[in-house]
Amino acid sequence: MRKSLVLLFLCLFSILFQAQTKKFKVVLDAGHGGKDYGATYHGNIEKKISLNIVLKVGEILAKESNIEVVYTRKTDVFIELNERANIANRSKGHLFVSMHCNANDNQEASGNETYVMGVTRNAANLEVAKKENAVVTLESDYKIKYDGFDPKSPESVMGISIMQEENIQQSIDIAGKVQQAFTKFTTSKNRGVKQAGFLVLRKIIMPRVLIEMGFVSNKPEGAFLNSEDGQNKLAEAISKAIFGYRDDFFKIETATLVKKDEPKKNMVKKEETKKADTKPNSENKAALEGVVFKIQISASAKNLETLPKNFKGLSTISVEKENTIYKYFYGNTSSYTKAKQLLEEAKEKGYTSSFIVPLRNGKKIKLSEAIK
Repeated sequence: MRKSLVLLFLCLFSILFQAQTKKFKVVLDAGHGGKDYGATYHGNIEKKISLNIVLKVGEILAKESNIEVVYTRKTDVFIELNERANIANRSKGHLFVSMHCNANDNQEASGNETYVMGVTRNAANLEVAKKENAVVTLESDYKIKYDGFDPKSPESVMGISIMQEENIQQSIDIAGKVQQAFTKFTTSKNRGVKQAGFLVLRKIIMPRVLIEMGFVSNKPEGAFLNSEDGQNKLAEAISKAIFGYRDDFFKIETATLVKKDEPKKNMVKKEETKKADTKPNSENKAALEGVVFKIQISASAKNLETLPKNFKGLSTISVEKENTIYKYFYGNTSSYTKAKQLLEEAKEKGYTSSFIVPLRNGKKIKLSEAIK
């Protein structure tokens, strides 16, 4: 009996230890490389700038003990787009961040923007995607590898096959954080969060974004991108956004995992204590402080009527527009327990990447703050 208890204790300790030491894995992708120079203007070379900033971001992230960094390239080498996706998916990462520099024949164009995977008919977005996708012409048999893809055709860009809803909510969240951080750490124009069909993103099975950090074709902005100071500021901004994303999503998942593996006896005691305790718990406290919870179920470029037939029978749907993206939410409650029930309902309906969004006075806050 004693031996069995010792084994049980060791097993539980092992589960808890794994949950607490699970690392947040970020895949960093430096655009272009090797024979693919990317955009080049005024002596500013995209492949070099993107690699320098990726390495700086990786160095900042690696200082955190619970973050693991995976690179698609760390040197000046050519990596095919499919292989970048393979590296990311094999790593089983939690987030994929691809870094690039923009360019335009109009050399007055300036600013930064962050893209999520999606179908767009916007001419400017299509042009950016076409330029980044053109790298496939440097790969042998690219029309076979990419199902007849023509980088010069808008129809090919719009027709890239993707799972529209899968991970897009989280992708939009990290994209928004990147743009907010750019505004804080740089004086560059914020061009917002956008959607377009990028080949490098299409096969990646995790939240993923492509960042256009600025225009190398704009002389002052290109000089900033190519400078040590500029690269440090951009790396700091991107790292800040990644930390924010980790804090919002990853820590919550880890805490949930620990709770799931608590012994049943403890769960019974917890229930009994809850019945006896007449003081307001954290969920009631959140309600008293004016916190409400909604379930984000999807995000899309389409503006849908908030009718049950458009959301697999779910009612109480609300919508919020952020730049060109519409975010759809299910439910509205001041109870965290009820919010978790709503989350399960949404997942049962097929919205498997849904998540809880806490709001105070209409503004999004961290879940860890809402249930204190």
